[in-house]
Amino acid sequence: MTGSDALLPVDAALAGSLAAWERYLAAERRLSPLTVAAYRRDVSFFFSFLSRHRGGATSLDDLPSLQTADFRAWLAERFLGGITHRSNARALSALKAFFRYLDRRQGIANQALAGMAGPKTPKNLPHPIERDAARKVISAPDTLESEPWVAARDSAVLTLLYGCGLRISEALSLTSRQFAGGDMLRVTGKGGKERIVPLLPIVRDAVTQYRTLSPFTPGPDEPLFRGVRGGPLSPRAVQKLMEVLRGALGLPASATPHALRHSFATHLLAAGGDLRSIQELLGHANLSTTQHYTAVDLSRIETLYAEKHPRARR
Repeated sequence: MTGSDALLPVDAALAGSLAAWERYLAAERRLSPLTVAAYRRDVSFFFSFLSRHRGGATSLDDLPSLQTADFRAWLAERFLGGITHRSNARALSALKAFFRYLDRRQGIANQALAGMAGPKTPKNLPHPIERDAARKVISAPDTLESEPWVAARDSAVLTLLYGCGLRISEALSLTSRQFAGGDMLRVTGKGGKERIVPLLPIVRDAVTQYRTLSPFTPGPDEPLFRGVRGGPLSPRAVQKLMEVLRGALGLPASATPHALRHSFATHLLAAGGDLRSIQELLGHANLSTTQHYTAVDLSRIETLYAEKHPRARR
């Protein structure tokens, strides 16, 4: 039992199951350490609440008899403490994941939790950048950065985000070996899942320009993009770059590096791309995530109608 396990008001068997679940999330589900820690924290808070709510430590044998009222009381306490519906929904999802693990691995099930719906959360639609603005973002480093190789690097990274729909982490983890040639790029995304995306000529040219000018030559399996001191380029450096570009180009605060990925998807959809293909290109596990872009495109059309159509103005 770890130090944090020893502080939890649970018996040894339940603490062991929690530790085994955490190893499962890391080794078999291949979730990131931060995600595993968040899952574990949410579930641990539940058992801390349960000890206060029921007046004593919780055992593994107690879990099947927990009622809907127990789970709702936990969510109510969190909400009254200022926890948002979105965070509560995430915590409930983590708890359900733990109970599903117990059901599959140890035959311990709780029907009350399995049938419980989470709190409704407001839909946060993606905030893409307009086409012209996206083009300006990609070319801006050439005029704002005095060091040619740094300008080429920044332009290459931004072009990958917009031209291939990559996440920052995916772009910054790319290696020299992955750019050995060809028209396709193999990308490792969340959970270690791989996908293939087309490598457009403009993207390949931007990366080639950076590699030609860069004073650093990483090994074939080392991150290709380097900071000014030679270490791997950090996500924070790309975020700071976008902050500078927002000021220089007059873009809204929503123009973040991730917004370039949103723009990739939204502009493909507007050009007639189908959702399934866009889902594959983005590496979304669920189509419902990709479907958010249809709402963005519809919203853009409605705005355009309201602004431009003569019948929309009275």
